[in-house]
Amino acid sequence: MTNPEKSAGVKDIAQALKISLGTVDRALHDRPGVSPKTRDLVLKTAQQLGYSPNLAAQALKLNRRLSVAAVLPKHISHFFDPLREGIRYAAGAAVGVNLSLEFFEYPRLGSGDIEAFRRATQKQFDGVIFLPGDARKYEPLVKKAAQDGIATMCVGSDAPNTERIGSVSAHASVSGAIAAELLSQNLTSKAEVAIFTGELSTLDHVEKLRGFAAALAVIAPHLTLRPALESHERPREAYRQALEVMKEKARPSGIYISTANSMPVLKALDELSLLGKVKVVTTDLFRELVPLIESGMVLATLYQRPFTQGKVALENLLLHLLRDRKPQPILQLAPHVIFRTNLCLFETRVGTSQDEDIEAELQTQ
Repeated sequence: MTNPEKSAGVKDIAQALKISLGTVDRALHDRPGVSPKTRDLVLKTAQQLGYSPNLAAQALKLNRRLSVAAVLPKHISHFFDPLREGIRYAAGAAVGVNLSLEFFEYPRLGSGDIEAFRRATQKQFDGVIFLPGDARKYEPLVKKAAQDGIATMCVGSDAPNTERIGSVSAHASVSGAIAAELLSQNLTSKAEVAIFTGELSTLDHVEKLRGFAAALAVIAPHLTLRPALESHERPREAYRQALEVMKEKARPSGIYISTANSMPVLKALDELSLLGKVKVVTTDLFRELVPLIESGMVLATLYQRPFTQGKVALENLLLHLLRDRKPQPILQLAPHVIFRTNLCLFETRVGTSQDEDIEAELQTQ
């Protein structure tokens, strides 16, 4: 019997099936010379035995040095800092892999992102991890990177019409649907609800809106969705929009903030003495949000697991670069729903305060 604490290797699979090591190796790495039936049998046995590819051994066998760039925004820091930490963690865990990692930062989505991506790809890294803001703008850039032999991996959102090798993100449409269900459970009478989003040229934000609207139509027909309020990740614009809509006589009774940049909207609600009166669902977790969840002024927040996103994105990119096995092209993580009753379980994941420049910008209103 295989020791459950020790991962099975190629030799174990070969012995179990009474076939050669070469046949197992060709089947595992999708090389020619193996029938489809044998390949399927090898893969099934590998899964049953708990076979785990050794990235370090594969890298040494290939005798390659790998270089990876991560092109990510500086803000919103309570989301992107742990995402970067996840990438660093995965890099450190790749023992034996000769890996160099370099980070390229730009202010925020839509501001300097294309230029930063170009700088990274000009340096001819083996792979690049990036968050596609306006995915359409990335199509020619990712195509050129592929032509130059640079593998690109999306994180936080996706650019499906490009030649990226894959993507890792929270499941956006499910996040939106969960937010709709939470509001429907707390707003049982006829009412209007609003969604504050960032940039609708970003697939992640589009999918959250789509999931939110679809769920409302099915499970909460008594709730009417207003046109989406698109702030383009500009705090001052989000704050202005929130003040304007919440000062209306027939203001929304519920709000879903689908971007991690929620502080401007919450600040406007606080100034209008509406926190706790208007039902609010937010995204991600940062220091100022904790007391609002604890007091019930925010119903819940949908945690997008940024550390895990970064970690898995680099792991999948390495799998591709090392040709050890094909990574899952599109990986969507289940969001964690944080209420005040389970908030204590996420204490170690509380992000930093909202970015200092955002706070300064709001204070100049």
